[in-house]
Amino acid sequence: MRRKNIQEYPWLWLLPVLLSLVIFYLYPMLDVARLSFSNATLIRDPTRYGFFHYISFFTTKDFAQIMKVTFIYVIGSLIFQVLIGLLIAFLVHTGQKLGIKGAVFTRTVVLSCWIIPAPAIGIIWKILLSEFDYGIINYVMRLLIGHNLAFLSSEYLSIISVTIANIWCGTAFSMLILYSGFQQIPEELYEAAMVDGANGFQKFRYITLPSLRTFLFTDLSLATIYTFNSFGLIMALTAGGPGRSTEVLALSVYRTIFERMNLGRGAALSMVLLMINLISAVLYNMSFIRKGETK
Repeated sequence: MRRKNIQEYPWLWLLPVLLSLVIFYLYPMLDVARLSFSNATLIRDPTRYGFFHYISFFTTKDFAQIMKVTFIYVIGSLIFQVLIGLLIAFLVHTGQKLGIKGAVFTRTVVLSCWIIPAPAIGIIWKILLSEFDYGIINYVMRLLIGHNLAFLSSEYLSIISVTIANIWCGTAFSMLILYSGFQQIPEELYEAAMVDGANGFQKFRYITLPSLRTFLFTDLSLATIYTFNSFGLIMALTAGGPGRSTEVLALSVYRTIFERMNLGRGAALSMVLLMINLISAVLYNMSFIRKGETK
């Protein structure tokens, strides 16, 4: 009798999963949303509720600075991460087709950058970019131009430095996704294009790019969310400094709550981050569906 009831109501099989989602995801998210409308701190319960945190985002320069840094970091990372990942994926795929030695080794080396934890990557780049004697990159700079460059202590160079470090880390992810896309393209398409007299650029434009469309959208969608949520790398590399020149939105949530003790404002910032991630995912999915309909 019990088995029959379960078969009649298959959603009962999903009940444990649904309860887990409600307890560990939905409830914490709703509680953070509640706190974002409060003046709660880490040492004081909320005493009033309102939209004052969200209103302050449009009336203070701090939030504008955080969003400016965040979008510079995200857009710069995405452009070069996808382009370099596409180039490496193409070279590795072509090398394997031609039987060139070292193609598999190159793929393994690039992927090793992705499996390193983000804080460890931040520490590695902090050593590389250091202005002290052990900084390899500044050692090269001294040989070339005669002096160090303030990669981590300059307001302008620091955001470039953390972006380059993130590109170095994220390129492997893009390469992995796009490499799998290259593997799915039938060789017959290129052979037919060769018979028709197509050159290399025409093959890339009319065969490779359309075939990689799904993989490119997947890469962009996941990389955008991952980069907006970037925390460990920047925390280890610059901790948001100098000043607030590398304080992206995810790092600002941490500093607002645990350094400035402002739980309510930190919760509001985290809700802004959540909305940006949701909007990014929806826009990419809508674009992908529209492309699929017009294909």
